[in-house]
Amino acid sequence: MAWIFLAVAGALEVGFTTSLKYAEGFTKLWPSLIFVAAYAGSAWFLSLAIKGIPIGTAYAVWTGIGAVGTALVGIALFGEPATALRLLFLAVIVGGIVGLKLVSP
Repeated sequence: MAWIFLAVAGALEVGFTTSLKYAEGFTKLWPSLIFVAAYAGSAWFLSLAIKGIPIGTAYAVWTGIGAVGTALVGIALFGEPATALRLLFLAVIVGGIVGLKLVSP
């Protein structure tokens, strides 16, 4: 169950970083409120995950999911470049996440 909590925490991290872009420096109400809710939810699910996963592993996976997810959202929604090298290095992060899952409880 801890790994499911961690995946949800990572997904919420993608949500709060994406809403941060839309909040435009917290000048837009709804994206700002979504940011706060997603941030709190992400931290809460991370706190649940670390009950069953070592903190170093959980934090690395959480930030990895957030980084890869946010980069993909940037490509899909904001027209950021999807160069071969960028995608390669995102794949390296995914490989690290998978590797940590394989060697962790």
